[in-house]
Amino acid sequence: MTTSVTSERTHPRGLSTLFFTEMWERFSYYGMRALLVFMIAATADGGLGFDDATATAIYGIYTAAVFVAPLPGGWMADRLLGAQRAVWYGGIIIMLGHFTLAIPATSTFYLGLVFVILGTGLLKPNISAIVGELYQDNSHRRDAGYTIFYMGINLGAMVGPLICSTLGESARFGWHYGFAAAGVGMLFGLIQYRLTRHHLGNAGLLPDHLRADGTHKSPPSHGWLKVGIGVALTALLTLLGITGAWTFNAVELAHWTTLTIALMAILYFAYVFIFGQLNATERKCVSVIVVLVFAEVIFWSGFEQAGSSLNLFAERYTDRLFLGVEIPTGWFQSLNPLMILILAPFFAALWINLGKRNLDPSTPAKFAFGLIQMGLGFLFMYGASRFVINGETVLPTWLFFTYLVHTTGELCLSPVGLSAVSKLSPKRFVSQMMGIWFLGSALGNILAGLLAGRFNPESLNDMPGLYLQIIAIGVGTGVLLLLLSKPIKKFTGNTH
Repeated sequence: MTTSVTSERTHPRGLSTLFFTEMWERFSYYGMRALLVFMIAATADGGLGFDDATATAIYGIYTAAVFVAPLPGGWMADRLLGAQRAVWYGGIIIMLGHFTLAIPATSTFYLGLVFVILGTGLLKPNISAIVGELYQDNSHRRDAGYTIFYMGINLGAMVGPLICSTLGESARFGWHYGFAAAGVGMLFGLIQYRLTRHHLGNAGLLPDHLRADGTHKSPPSHGWLKVGIGVALTALLTLLGITGAWTFNAVELAHWTTLTIALMAILYFAYVFIFGQLNATERKCVSVIVVLVFAEVIFWSGFEQAGSSLNLFAERYTDRLFLGVEIPTGWFQSLNPLMILILAPFFAALWINLGKRNLDPSTPAKFAFGLIQMGLGFLFMYGASRFVINGETVLPTWLFFTYLVHTTGELCLSPVGLSAVSKLSPKRFVSQMMGIWFLGSALGNILAGLLAGRFNPESLNDMPGLYLQIIAIGVGTGVLLLLLSKPIKKFTGNTH
């Protein structure tokens, strides 16, 4: 069997296996996501016909669950399956989810979402972990490998909405063909993963208690029993929902989910501060992580309007005619990943050049720049909304510049977030703090769904004021964090 590491002169062949698997998975995820709110809110052609508040609340719950699911998914890979098998089984479940969504029946809609959530929980954290295992611990090529892998993520995220929206929004095909296309994309990913999996060697092959070097740890106690209980509870709730025995108000459920996720994070940080036996330096660093997670929540609550309220804005109020042909609304969802592919190298070079001159901003300062840009991006939407409330449609350039400024903000905040958490976390809490970072993303996504529900046609005149609120919160939080960035750096002993 091939080894799990590679020569320092080349990247491992297994990187291409993971690149294309993740590319097709992101194709399926973002392709389906571009259609989700439309399908829930549509009153014809198989749509569910919910109002905007309900549609965006369901969207928020779904996207939040996608960020929470990697926590148990990573645990299953570490303790029971190994990362390679977790990726394989996760991909199969994702594919089943998309094909279930493709069934033209309301009763199977929630079942399809549950499948996609569970499958993503198995695949998403573990495929990233395998990338790292392909390289030696001291390899200078590891960061470059992750950069290549990240390009695959954005390539899939760019192409998925183009294809799925073209099918899903067409009168000839419809929503369910778009979901089916997402399933076909995941199928392609599974086929190439299966055919080239041998290039991964031992990387992520075995769970922790069965190591490739021949050493063994005690297997997890009642591991599969715990999984069985979790699957049974999920199946029961899904069955009750499908049969109508359990009915729920999506907006109310989103509020309760928000409180639950926030409480989980608060209780965890309280546990670490009280019982984590932190020394003075560790206590300061964890305090900064709390600040960064809070900033992350604010950022994603605005940024993730892209798939909900901004998507609906593109459909209802944007002139999408180009040379006599109407552009599918979902195509706008490809702008952000396309801009990342173009701009990411420039930002990487910028930080390096600033670092050489000792001008590289600290992590809190970069977060502040990200928040300020997220807020300022909505200035374009404020301008567009002034025309909309007067009964006019607007040019796509308003959305284009909103996504452009949001993308530059994302490149200031998102890539440095995990790196900051890994550097600031006490070594014995690194993995758990990474989980809390994902919880912050989940909280931001569900807040984004609730916020998007306030943008509805019945209160159109409120739209400019809502955008001003987002601008004030984003820019205000960013400016405050920028003012605190130097004191924070001194507080942590100048940890960058």
